[in-house]
Amino acid sequence: MSAQLALLWRGSVPWKTTGARNAVGRWLIAFICIGLRVWEADAQSRPMASHAPTCATCHAGVAASYVHAPMHHALENPGADPVLETHPNLSTVQDGYTYTVQTKDGKSTYTVTDGKDSLTVPIRWMFGQHTQTWVLEKDGHFYESMVSYFPREDGLGTTPGDGRLNPHTVTEALGRVISTWETLQCFNCHATEAVDGTRLTLDRLRPGVECERCHAGAIEHMADAAKDNFKTVPKKLRPMDAAEAANFCGQCHRTWDTVVRSHWRGEVDVRFQPYRLMNSKCFAANDRRISCLACHDPHQQLSHDEALYDQKCLACHGAGKTAIDGKAIKACPVSKDKCSSCHMPKVELPGGHVAFTDHFIRVVHPGDAYPN
Repeated sequence: MSAQLALLWRGSVPWKTTGARNAVGRWLIAFICIGLRVWEADAQSRPMASHAPTCATCHAGVAASYVHAPMHHALENPGADPVLETHPNLSTVQDGYTYTVQTKDGKSTYTVTDGKDSLTVPIRWMFGQHTQTWVLEKDGHFYESMVSYFPREDGLGTTPGDGRLNPHTVTEALGRVISTWETLQCFNCHATEAVDGTRLTLDRLRPGVECERCHAGAIEHMADAAKDNFKTVPKKLRPMDAAEAANFCGQCHRTWDTVVRSHWRGEVDVRFQPYRLMNSKCFAANDRRISCLACHDPHQQLSHDEALYDQKCLACHGAGKTAIDGKAIKACPVSKDKCSSCHMPKVELPGGHVAFTDHFIRVVHPGDAYPN
């Protein structure tokens, strides 16, 4: 625009005014040109308009650490899965069926064959950051893959809980058919915006647990923050007491009520940390020192430093510590370190391949049966 006006000023473009009108026109154009040049110079000196705010705009440190957290990688998309990208050819034989998982050019396939018949389906959803199970789709049904990847063996093995299956066809050998309810639960806990009420919305799914999955109102908060309105702040989760935290985290990790009502028994329930924790004698519903968030920061990688957890135990069981009701809390007469290795033993899931830390805190005696 300013270039066109400059041409008019120099007379390079025909001007249909004469005399005084022509002179006034030229001076008017001169002022416009000067104004445009000032505006353009000012525009160049101004920073580009910022994009819409995200959680990372204000919480950069938390967002940076969360990139590496297990919950952020609860579900991976094809082409972005380190497990399959670094293991492009996986294979195992079990119960007369050969399973092969191959990855090439960012795409993965899952094949099962009995030597006569063969079935191959694409892998679209990878559940888990280290140990990994795949949800497969065939003929409108969802399947939990019969085999999973286990880092301890660095290879394939039977998916926990599926060892009891006895397939007779390659379709049955593909994996366990999962119900609509279970499919909703799987995607709702491993992804963001994958579920709308009782309906799967896989077209808008975002892999992993994003901020708004736990921090209700985060989307509205960001929209308001763009307008310098900070009244709609999501509820802080850190102040939750032990019972509130167990029920909140138990939405995906299973609450005490869910496990009891579902009649889940035996070593398989060691995966359900809130349930196991609430069985502990030292669990106090209104004491934040025994809550999930007292020991684990979901925004960071899981720590395997026993000394870190010793500090958490001694917050209650150190000398002179008292319960909420003022009663003295016993200190361990044996040791003041490596508390979790004694009082929270590792338990193998049925079928092996992976062990979980039992969050049922107790005095453990050699040979004790697994306590439900």
